[in-house]
Amino acid sequence: TLDLTCRKAPCFLKFSEMEKMANIQAEINEVQPLLLSVTIGSTLQFYFIGKKCEILQDMNRHLEAILKEKRALRKRLIKPRCQESLPIEATFHKYVVELLTEAVTFIEKLESHLQAVRSIPQIPNIMKNMDTALTKTEVLVMELEELAEQILKWRELQKVYSD
Repeated sequence: TLDLTCRKAPCFLKFSEMEKMANIQAEINEVQPLLLSVTIGSTLQFYFIGKKCEILQDMNRHLEAILKEKRALRKRLIKPRCQESLPIEATFHKYVVELLTEAVTFIEKLESHLQAVRSIPQIPNIMKNMDTALTKTEVLVMELEELAEQILKWRELQKVYSD
């Protein structure tokens, strides 16, 4: 009964409770930065894992689309593309028109270039013909000069006779 009637003083009881609370608060203060760093680390890790997961999902969707079109792609690769129109995006139509005009010009010039190339073996004969034509022209020029001199002499004689 004496033990039951003996009570501890309330001021000491309060003091021990305050000491326990201070110890618990110190433990919390020690654990809190660790918990915060672990939380931040795991959050960043989850963020980057999420980004990688998105990239992998995009790649997976792309590969699935390719696999779905595998047969169509094989048929398109095997089938010849002649006499078919190729689908061209609208943004490239202007460039296709320019390319076609350039192609037409190239084909026109190609024909003249081919004719020039075909005539290369005939160049020696053409040069001989040009030389003979030049010689004939020189002869004709000399004859024309002689004729002009004769006409001038004849004119002078006519003046003398008329006077």
